[in-house]
Amino acid sequence: MADYKQAGVDINMGNKASRIAYRFARSTFSSRKGMIGEPVTDEGSFAGMLDMGDFYIVQGDDGVGTKMEVAHKIGKFDTLGYDLLAMVADDAICLGAETISITNTLDTNKVDPDITYDLMKGLAKACNEQKVVIPGGEIAEVGKSVNGNVWNATAVGVLEKGKIISGNNIRAGNVIIALQEKGFRSNGFSLVRYILEKEFDENIYNEPSPFNKSWGEMILKPSKIYSSALLELLGRFGEERKYNILGIAHITGGGIPGNVNRILKNTGLGAEFNDLFSPSPMVKEIQKIGDVSEIEAYKTWNMGNGMVIVVEKDDADKIVDALSVKAKIVGFVIEEKKIIINSLGAFPKKFEFEI
Repeated sequence: MADYKQAGVDINMGNKASRIAYRFARSTFSSRKGMIGEPVTDEGSFAGMLDMGDFYIVQGDDGVGTKMEVAHKIGKFDTLGYDLLAMVADDAICLGAETISITNTLDTNKVDPDITYDLMKGLAKACNEQKVVIPGGEIAEVGKSVNGNVWNATAVGVLEKGKIISGNNIRAGNVIIALQEKGFRSNGFSLVRYILEKEFDENIYNEPSPFNKSWGEMILKPSKIYSSALLELLGRFGEERKYNILGIAHITGGGIPGNVNRILKNTGLGAEFNDLFSPSPMVKEIQKIGDVSEIEAYKTWNMGNGMVIVVEKDDADKIVDALSVKAKIVGFVIEEKKIIINSLGAFPKKFEFEI
């Protein structure tokens, strides 16, 4: 039975390291007290906020992770730009922020102009679709310090005061809507690769899958970017808010329980998911090959649900209809401080996480 730790990723150690990093980051906040750019403290938020007087700047970082390894295996890099933008823009929108720019850093053992061309062509295409600019970046040839390419980004967003989506107003009985995702996004790829390479071999990515494409093409499916679709409801900077959204969680590393808990942390509440989107056949096939338990799958991958939003019950149907991406009501907020999931993976069952 495969799990994330066997694949080389220790979530507990990662969380411990993140807490250490945040503690030192927070130690810098007082240095700008009373000045432009004073930080807003919100531990566990999807991005950081700086007070600019009349508005906030929202800033966050992420990367495509080991999805890059699969791109190397099949020589296909032109869709990774969607993954890079999705990881940072869809974090910023969790606060209600409009991402306006993204800078990127490519660390490589040896510069390859053809790879750079494909990476940046895909990123530019994704950014144009989302109305995001690329004001700068860095390509660093670092020799043996990395194996292949490591691609990360920083996004900057803007957010008007009075429009922060904090999750603090969430109440029991509120409805949860999910936005559908058919691939893995850029999370949990160490486990995906571990499963396929253990079952087959490291050259499996060029081999045909049961889905009329190679395994590499299937798992490189680019991440859906939800930012613009949500901005249509929330309004871009200077626009009126059309619908009241109480909380937004980007389902990345940590899956549904880890990320939904981030918007419920100040409420003492939990959530029950009784009608989630099912993961795609490809995701379920890899889960089956690796004999990955439902609990492990739902705390590692998005399992068909790339973003969830919390809304008032009376607004739920109108919001589903207004969204330009596929969405549906998948659950509700509960009084008990736990996450209950009726799973739809390869081995469906009902289980719960204490939070």
